[in-house]
Amino acid sequence: MSTLVTGSAGFIGFHLSKRLLELGHEVIGLDNINNYYDIKLKLARNKYLENFAAKNDYKFIFIKQDIENRKNLKEIFEKFEIVNVINLAAQAGVRYSIENPYAYLNSNLNGFGNILEMSRHHNVKHLIYASSSSVYGGNKKYPFSEMDSVDHPISLYAATKKANELMAHTYSHLYNLPTTGLRFFTVYGPWGRPDMALFLFTKSILENKPIKVFNNGNMKRDFTYIDDIIESLVRVIKKIPKVDKKYNYDNQKLGTSWAPYKVLNIGNSKPTSLIEFITEIEKKLGIKANKDYCEMQPGDVACTFADTSEIEEWINFKPNTPIAKGISEFINWYKSFYQC
Repeated sequence: MSTLVTGSAGFIGFHLSKRLLELGHEVIGLDNINNYYDIKLKLARNKYLENFAAKNDYKFIFIKQDIENRKNLKEIFEKFEIVNVINLAAQAGVRYSIENPYAYLNSNLNGFGNILEMSRHHNVKHLIYASSSSVYGGNKKYPFSEMDSVDHPISLYAATKKANELMAHTYSHLYNLPTTGLRFFTVYGPWGRPDMALFLFTKSILENKPIKVFNNGNMKRDFTYIDDIIESLVRVIKKIPKVDKKYNYDNQKLGTSWAPYKVLNIGNSKPTSLIEFITEIEKKLGIKANKDYCEMQPGDVACTFADTSEIEEWINFKPNTPIAKGISEFINWYKSFYQC
């Protein structure tokens, strides 16, 4: 019996696949290896997983495939006895969604629709999928709670993630398909994405290039270390939502349902200012950054801050890695990987 991880060559998918292999899962990794960022990094992650599995006699099968291809996806589900699906395949990035909207419509909507259809037709035990803190959009009440309305997205990326939550609920209701959506808050760490702040800042500082500090540094992010994300994920897999026959329709809680459906925040719940974040990078590198202060970018929000009380109660775990430790681990990896 297998666990399907879509986006397995991506940042979170790579780390999750490695951990699942260690836990004894047969992992079917699926990724289209698109060129949104450096393909070499994606290939290196995948090669690491293949070597890691071979060395330890774990079962890892990689398939280069796009979740938008319904026919080929159907063949994968028919070939393997897939018990759990963790859908991390999506077109990422808030700013890129303004430049290339169709990439988001195709992958995040059509692709996720295919995942839902395959999961319900093949009796998947638990479908877990990546949502995002971006769904909170224009909300100004902090911390962000699953009980808050998320009806005002400010980027197409956020809108597609909100749509995923609505689509998942429909399938949970109609077909009794257990689904859990996870709203990730600014994930960082080794093997991270080149389009994310920590990677961009580290690379530019080491190359003596200026870094862009948006909103003149008046930004806060709920930076969440990758190991905390993975620990949360493996615990969530075992916590399968169930039908709630006693659901209170008169006092409905957003993020829950009468159907086997749940939406949860995963964040560190300790917002860090962009300037503090940069200062920690400078300390670790021993180099002062040349800062280019810029205005807020379209689609960005000034602050993210997760209320994690729901997930703490659900899985008895709270992300807790300090920023200084997380940044140090990333920079150690970066210098080793890029030999600088």
